[in-house]
Amino acid sequence: MLRKFLPLAGILLLTAAALYIVWPSQPDDFLPSAVPWPEGQGVSIGNFERKDMRLGLDLQGGTRLLLRAEVPENFDGDLNSALDGTIRVLRRRVDATGVSEAQITRQGEQNISVQLPGLTPEEARSLLGRTAQLRFCEAVPFGGAPTTDVCDAEGQWEVATGQVDGQVLTLTGQYLKSNAYVGFDQVGNPFVGFEFQDVGGRLFEQITQRHLGEQIAIFLDQELLSAPVVQGVISDSGTITGLGLDRARELVVQLNAGALPLQLTVLQEQTVDATLGEDSVQQSVLAGEIGLMLVALFMILYYRLPGLISAGALGIYTVLTLAVFKLVPVTLTLAGIGAFVLSVGMAVDANILIFERLKEEMRAGRSYAAAIDAGFSRAWPSIRDSNATTLITCLILYVLGGGIEVPFLGAFDAPLVQGFALTLAAGVLVSMFSAIVVTRTLMRLLIGSRISRNREWFVDQPVPEPGAPEAAS
Repeated sequence: MLRKFLPLAGILLLTAAALYIVWPSQPDDFLPSAVPWPEGQGVSIGNFERKDMRLGLDLQGGTRLLLRAEVPENFDGDLNSALDGTIRVLRRRVDATGVSEAQITRQGEQNISVQLPGLTPEEARSLLGRTAQLRFCEAVPFGGAPTTDVCDAEGQWEVATGQVDGQVLTLTGQYLKSNAYVGFDQVGNPFVGFEFQDVGGRLFEQITQRHLGEQIAIFLDQELLSAPVVQGVISDSGTITGLGLDRARELVVQLNAGALPLQLTVLQEQTVDATLGEDSVQQSVLAGEIGLMLVALFMILYYRLPGLISAGALGIYTVLTLAVFKLVPVTLTLAGIGAFVLSVGMAVDANILIFERLKEEMRAGRSYAAAIDAGFSRAWPSIRDSNATTLITCLILYVLGGGIEVPFLGAFDAPLVQGFALTLAAGVLVSMFSAIVVTRTLMRLLIGSRISRNREWFVDQPVPEPGAPEAAS
């Protein structure tokens, strides 16, 4: 008897933990204010902390900036490539700070539009206004301390230096020409060619001479671009080999972006009012609550006792999904909330398939226990296939929204699409758990009870008892 209730105890404990995680810090904004609701504390374990849901620009406010990339005089390189590289640098800086759902797009010939949720204008200017720093670095001696500026957060690389006319200089992107290119050797293997200007060749000659057979690292901001092994002394120009074609092309863009000192000037600045976002969140939560109640009412009226069980499973699904969103964390936008509501319908869809199979089995004269096993086993292939196709669609949307280059169509950069896909995928996965595990566990608790023998609670027409003789006419 105890084993029968162990799965239920596990589900209740999991639901209680999820409810504790998602409980809002300001519950009066989402629940009836007449009740003195306790304030949510979130979850905090060591350095891991989640207090509130992460919201996008349309819900929590933030900053919109329009930047202009100033091109230096006598520039003869590829401006489009330089701007693409600058956008990639900005994207890495934003991602490194944990800001999600940021939108960085090019506008016109030299302008870049940036939308950053949760940041003040001062924070946004500090993050985006500085020039990309490309540096050539050498390894810090084992057990020693850096003698120059470090290149990485771990302090394993320091900026490489050389002497020119008795003066110690660091080798940075200012000595690199913005004309790096992809070439091919005699057997067709790609390489990246680069050239130095001014005294850069003399500095690099000294650095490569003392590091023959060792690695020289190239950093853009604090991101390691490449760490090739020095095969010979290099002065004015050199090559980087051992790269795939895609990586070589990407490295060319990164080198040119770091070599070209594009100064970013703020042309326009706009602060998004967070009050509008709070109203949108409250209205979205209210709409979701009404939708859940209507769906639960429909299931109860149409499927009777199984519908009541599915309503409880739907509530558990909602709490678990929101806990996943908060822990990952998923950045919730209006599009993401729409995806979550859509996944609620898919969770109900799985229950509908199961209950229809259950009714068919009970109409055929099977017992309640046999009807449950047959109903779940026969509905599972349909649930699996429908959810698999949705997950494949989510994967396609997520990949395309990340800026991948599509032949004949160009590159897409749509973080909102990525957020929608991630939210929907998480909801679908939790809905499968809710339908197959939670609903089944709750329904199996009724096996052997007086309720399970009252078939009117499950089907809408009389059915013969198992083994009953047929009536003669």
